[in-house]
Amino acid sequence: MIPQRTDCITPFLVMDVLEAAQRLERCGHRVIHLEIGEPDFDTPECIKEAACRAVRDGRTHYTHSLGLIELREAICADYEKRYGVSTHPDQVLVAQGTSPAMLLTFSALLEHGDQVLVSDPCYACYPNFIRFVEAEAVPVPVFEDDAFQYRPERVRQALTERTRAILINSPANPTGTLLSDERMKAVADMGREAGAFVVSDEIYHGLVYEGRERSILEFTDQAFVLNGFSKLYAMTGWRLGYVIAPKEFVRPMQRLSQNFFISACSVSQWAGVAALTEAAADVERMRRTYDERRRLLLKRLKELGFGLGSEPTGAFYVLANARHLAAKFGGSSLKLAFDILEKVHVGVTPGIDFGPGAEGYLRFSYANSLENIEEGMARLAGYLERA
Repeated sequence: MIPQRTDCITPFLVMDVLEAAQRLERCGHRVIHLEIGEPDFDTPECIKEAACRAVRDGRTHYTHSLGLIELREAICADYEKRYGVSTHPDQVLVAQGTSPAMLLTFSALLEHGDQVLVSDPCYACYPNFIRFVEAEAVPVPVFEDDAFQYRPERVRQALTERTRAILINSPANPTGTLLSDERMKAVADMGREAGAFVVSDEIYHGLVYEGRERSILEFTDQAFVLNGFSKLYAMTGWRLGYVIAPKEFVRPMQRLSQNFFISACSVSQWAGVAALTEAAADVERMRRTYDERRRLLLKRLKELGFGLGSEPTGAFYVLANARHLAAKFGGSSLKLAFDILEKVHVGVTPGIDFGPGAEGYLRFSYANSLENIEEGMARLAGYLERA
């Protein structure tokens, strides 16, 4: 019998779409991938060179279980420079990606039956991490006409004696929208009043095109910050992330990391130092390109009749209202996404992957070239003509 904590984990539907697309590609079809949230850029040269240098210099052994001190110092310096917040390297735990950092965070923070408030829609894996440690993910609806932001009154209504944390993600996946300064402060204040922590997933920081992102650490120190190198630095395969945690949680999380993971990859960590200290020009070049793609995709989706009540200003996603199309499939965004894939070979992510509040929507990723976005939209136009 499969343990309940494993059996309750739901599929990550974007991966089902991707794997179906790959089957089509093996049959000779050319698929336009607008489903997956992975940068199409190569890792910047300065980062690759730092990794090669680490290998040549024999820096290929276990590191400190919290991570290289040089990397942890660089992370703290980066947060000081970008947000004016002071953190100590001993508050930083480096992991093999942001997902392992999230698992360590929830494992150290949550007891059986604790509750974590999450937005609906939200990143598909959040509720599964919470369920796996036998806690409860409590959805708080957010709405297209309000930029998919938490409404403070909704958060307050959802708080209970069992609330241990409030999870925020700004810029957000799947919506690409940012939480305003006022609402982030409100979440921080409510968490403090309720004796709850804020867990802030800041993985898309740096990929903002209008306004600016804020770290939760600007508003409260009763918080865990999750971040990493995959998105901003085009380092998905390097598997490097981190958590900045309140001091009292660091040693428990370190013990978990020592047992489960030992340490993050030494070569990737040296590459991470270079990313934070040498890659600013490369990051800015990629950010400008994403913005160009964003504007093109928004324009074309509007022309095709998709609903965009709130335009994304960060990350590399658009959550587009496709309820008029999904209605043909009984309201199922999953059936709609697979129909688009099968008929015109364009991969898109069904909204239901991100929670009931996104049913009838489709998520489009613009982590792909302008040429591929244009072709994808042309194919989608053909699909709509036949729909």
